[in-house]
Amino acid sequence: MSFLIDPPWLYATGRAYGRIMPERTPAARAVSGATAGVFLATSISLYRNSRWTRRIWEACHAESGRDWMLNSGVFRLDHRRAGRRVHAVAALIFATYPAWLVLGERAERRKRE
Repeated sequence: MSFLIDPPWLYATGRAYGRIMPERTPAARAVSGATAGVFLATSISLYRNSRWTRRIWEACHAESGRDWMLNSGVFRLDHRRAGRRVHAVAALIFATYPAWLVLGERAERRKRE
């Protein structure tokens, strides 16, 4: 999970949900909400360098969870000096996570109409 990977992954997951659950039922909303919750909990924990995420970022060959979230093994942002602006942008990106799922679901349902 990283800022580079999460939005497309959430969108693709939303598309899959739109195929599997063609109507926005309470069950479909619950599954979508749970998925967004897992993504947010894991990604925020990575960004905060929570101890339980260590295996994840080590498997990705990153120096820390924040390094993985910001750089995804592609960029070279200084994750150690992330200040208020970086944290604010990260919070804004996290706020978009549920929307990526919904956009994917809607796109798939429109395709089916």
